[in-house]
Amino acid sequence: MLTANAAWATDNTQKTIVTSPDGKLKVCAESGNGLKWSVNYNGTAVIEPSAVGITIGGKEVITGKASMSKVKSVDKTYDVFYAKRKEIRDSYNTVTLSFKSGAKVELRAYDGFAAYRILPGVKKDAMVDAETVELRFPSDCEAFVPYVNDNRGGERWCYSFESYYDEQCLSQMYRDSLAITPLAVTVPAVGRAVVMDAGVENYPGLMLVKGEGNSLRGQFAPYPTESEIGGYARLNLVPTKRADYIARISKGQSLPWRVVVVAKNDAEIMNSDVAQLLAPECRISDTSWIKPGKVAWDWWNNTNITGVDFKSGMNTPTYKYYIDFAAKNNLEYIIIDEGWSGGESLTDGLNPDIDLEKLIAYGQRRGVGIILWSSWRNLIGSNPQNDMTLTDAVMKRYADMGIKGFKVDFFDRDDQEVIVSAYKIAESAARHHLLLDYHGLKPSGIQRAYPNILNFEGVKGLENSKWEPRVGDGPLHNQPRYDVTIPFLRMLTGPMDYTPGAMDNARRDNFFGNNDHPMSQGTRVHQMAMYATFEAPLQMLADSPTKYEREQECTDFISRIPTMYDETVAIDGRMGEYTVVARRKGDTWYVAAMTDWTARNLTIDLSFLGEGTYEAEIFSDGVNAEKEATDYKHTKQSVKAGDKLDVHLASGGGWTALITK
Repeated sequence: MLTANAAWATDNTQKTIVTSPDGKLKVCAESGNGLKWSVNYNGTAVIEPSAVGITIGGKEVITGKASMSKVKSVDKTYDVFYAKRKEIRDSYNTVTLSFKSGAKVELRAYDGFAAYRILPGVKKDAMVDAETVELRFPSDCEAFVPYVNDNRGGERWCYSFESYYDEQCLSQMYRDSLAITPLAVTVPAVGRAVVMDAGVENYPGLMLVKGEGNSLRGQFAPYPTESEIGGYARLNLVPTKRADYIARISKGQSLPWRVVVVAKNDAEIMNSDVAQLLAPECRISDTSWIKPGKVAWDWWNNTNITGVDFKSGMNTPTYKYYIDFAAKNNLEYIIIDEGWSGGESLTDGLNPDIDLEKLIAYGQRRGVGIILWSSWRNLIGSNPQNDMTLTDAVMKRYADMGIKGFKVDFFDRDDQEVIVSAYKIAESAARHHLLLDYHGLKPSGIQRAYPNILNFEGVKGLENSKWEPRVGDGPLHNQPRYDVTIPFLRMLTGPMDYTPGAMDNARRDNFFGNNDHPMSQGTRVHQMAMYATFEAPLQMLADSPTKYEREQECTDFISRIPTMYDETVAIDGRMGEYTVVARRKGDTWYVAAMTDWTARNLTIDLSFLGEGTYEAEIFSDGVNAEKEATDYKHTKQSVKAGDKLDVHLASGGGWTALITK
């Protein structure tokens, strides 16, 4: 039922309210003295009246009293190429407010989240000087804050979007530090409120800083006007000069959505389809050529293979070995990471030890595709504003050779220039039927427009174990806690290239970072449970083929887990503590649970199963996993809908099952 109404308040401001279909969430807009929006859940304030605005060409265009130009209710379903479920329901109530300047603001109320976006209404190309995004919370709430750190070349807005979470009250936030989204706030008597943006196109991404009182303020990277090669290993394009505006917008353009996801319990967040619902529609008419799958990866394991009669490394025999491993274990792809090409070109100065044409032909005979690594700047020719001539030429050259895609690394910015470039690269890749894996950039809606982008990094994944320092009696960072935080936050925006699958696993007291022989924090089954927990249509097996062959029982299980699903059920979980999720592909269910360093006993309700009896193949932490993290137990048992499984997770542990008819 559609509910939207407007009324005049005593201070001569106009209030407009739109309510979610289930009646629990109300979004209110107050206009007259500027525009403010607020969010209420079950009668409790989540966001108190907070400013909304945009300055274009030196003028604030959202001023005066608004009129309701459009009120409607939407309830439809549609198929998506990849998401938590094959079919998504799009059900919401919406109201659009119009201002005399021609600008409009659309507000939407869904079951579970509120959103608004600005439609500037410009009649010709224009410069956005600034956008006002404010989020005022009702009290000094606790928050999970992902601060920007490790800036590239010292540039404030140049960053890989990989952050651990500082758990602190809003009042304790650092005033001089940027935070990325999603950012979670715990609102008393409500639950979680997760702040994010969505549908980002031709505009910079949203970052957050501490505002006045219990508030957050949005900030946006100014438009870059000059850049130089720099950053880590000279792989970045680092802006050296930025304009006094944040974006150049076109006639008829909408701005991205500003979103607050509201959840009474944390499992609701893992079930949310917000990222797909607020994204641009798919722009690839024929997606039949897009083939998700699993990948044997070379970089994390430093191409360390043993028992062969050649020297392993970045050479043809090594990658033939990876192809053989992938074929044997039904993996669709291998990646050849950094080092196959020249430092300044993807076509000149190629590694003479790697015969790409020979490897492509060998992979085709064995049914394994090859994906190549590239830095962003080498793919665009160090000119983000080019006409894509170089990018198209590179794409065509390697597509014609038989390469299946590119892992594009070191974007490390989300200013407007980079966002525009990311769309152009995806469009070029789609023309040449190439897959993409974006690194140094988190998803923000582009993945629905161009589903050939199968994965994104922007996550503190397994690679960080290679250089993790020890402090006192253990590692500096609590990786298992991070592992059970990102399914609620980073994964809310879309798939993530965490690169799981370590076969060398360590307890907290015996873990240490080692670049050439890396290990993971937590148990073996903690790593195995990531395959059903983390969303990644292009999913890596990060460890060495040699180690997987030594642990074939675990490898056989991992190789059977799909990367696309028909249905997802988030069963249980609490941010930073544990997760329990089930995913269905056809008639088979894949269930996984993970915990932080706290050992837990959980009960997993199998009521999601259909009728009949199923067989569950289970990997659980072994009885000695508390002191030897590689210890696991492999069992099988019959189960049916309504059964409740009592499972034990060791410290830093996991549990996973494949349930078939």
